[in-house]
Amino acid sequence: MAQGLPSAASLSRFCQKLNRLKPLEESTMDTSLQRCLSMLDLTLLGVGGMVGSGLYVLTGTVAKEMAGPAVLVSFTVAAVASLLAALCYAEFGARVPRTGSAYLFTYVSMGELWAGFIVAVGSICAMNTVLLSNLFSLPRIVYAMATDGLFFQLFARVHPRTQVPVVGILVFGVLMALLALLLDLEALVQFLSIGTLLAYTFVATSIIVLRFQKASPSSSPGPSSPGPLTKEHSSFSDHLQLVGTGQAAASVPGQLRPALRPYLGFLSRCSPGTAVVWALSILVVSAITLGCVLVFGDSALHLPRWAYLLLLLLSFSMFLLSLLVLGAHQQQHQQDTFQIPLVPLTPALSILLNICLMLKLSYLTWLRFCIWLLVGLAVYFGYGIWHSKENLREPLGLTATRYVVFPSGSLEETVQAVQPSSQVPAPEPSCVGQPASP
Repeated sequence: MAQGLPSAASLSRFCQKLNRLKPLEESTMDTSLQRCLSMLDLTLLGVGGMVGSGLYVLTGTVAKEMAGPAVLVSFTVAAVASLLAALCYAEFGARVPRTGSAYLFTYVSMGELWAGFIVAVGSICAMNTVLLSNLFSLPRIVYAMATDGLFFQLFARVHPRTQVPVVGILVFGVLMALLALLLDLEALVQFLSIGTLLAYTFVATSIIVLRFQKASPSSSPGPSSPGPLTKEHSSFSDHLQLVGTGQAAASVPGQLRPALRPYLGFLSRCSPGTAVVWALSILVVSAITLGCVLVFGDSALHLPRWAYLLLLLLSFSMFLLSLLVLGAHQQQHQQDTFQIPLVPLTPALSILLNICLMLKLSYLTWLRFCIWLLVGLAVYFGYGIWHSKENLREPLGLTATRYVVFPSGSLEETVQAVQPSSQVPAPEPSCVGQPASP
């Protein structure tokens, strides 16, 4: 290997850092913030966010310059998109009731970079344009990022008496005021829309990921509680792919439904979760393609009629096929928390509608958002990736994991403790659910 170039192992570790998940622990509900908002406060904040500029100011602008007499149709489409996103947020809010909103939801299910940080950048981009009502929520998202180590620790400080993140309120309050001073209303609204719709899209995707991944234990054995070592999965694809065989007779998320195995045998030959990962990837790509054809097919692309219809048919067929493949696999079913109906159809429609609405925004809005995203990625790669709590929680060489495929097709996972050479030799590997030898 050429001198100065990173090795394959270091590149693999770096990619794992980008894709690592935030584990759910019993301390998830702990917070140093004051819980002071009542049901009435939350309701009034929500109504204020909807009724403000969106109803009293934008109605005339949209009717005059964009929709014309179809303004009611425009508001209906926006309402449907908001309803689908609200259902996805409701399921995550019931499972992870903690400060962080879309940032925390996607960090838990999809990974640190594409879930947490990018969604947080989009949320901050959106909330910076709504001013007063989001002074309640934006500093708390920044506080959640700071406590996770992804943002500067200055923003994790809480006032000892009022129990609010004062630094975040002051800094982002000033930033909100500057944006309101420098940008006109249309630019602010489009900037708000792209960040909000991006967060909606990631949350809807996270719902699909969450439903088809195996629930992991909330904590692992510590030094004071001896027992078999368990591997903490470092990415959402690991959650989908690594399923123990002790539950072969039970309903395991990510596996093909038993009733469909005689008809879809080629999918059952894949390791649990592999087909789900591919189907979800194809669903997102086909949704983007379908949105581009619907929005730009007759205008910007100048496609002939036959090419427009062919692309429309192909992209819709791939979207529908990926939905069918996802629906053919088993899901998580929890009785004690709210779960949205018709998964994966409901979040898939949310993804498609959000993408179509984002593609309707101006090129200048996309340019502003890309600049904002580049700034956020610079903060992440310069600070967050190295100071993340998950980075400190995963010291290099802590465990070595091996996977064994038995003749029956079952997958077993063994975890062996690895100690530095200066310490005593490592103990014998302990197996998780290893069957007795014949």
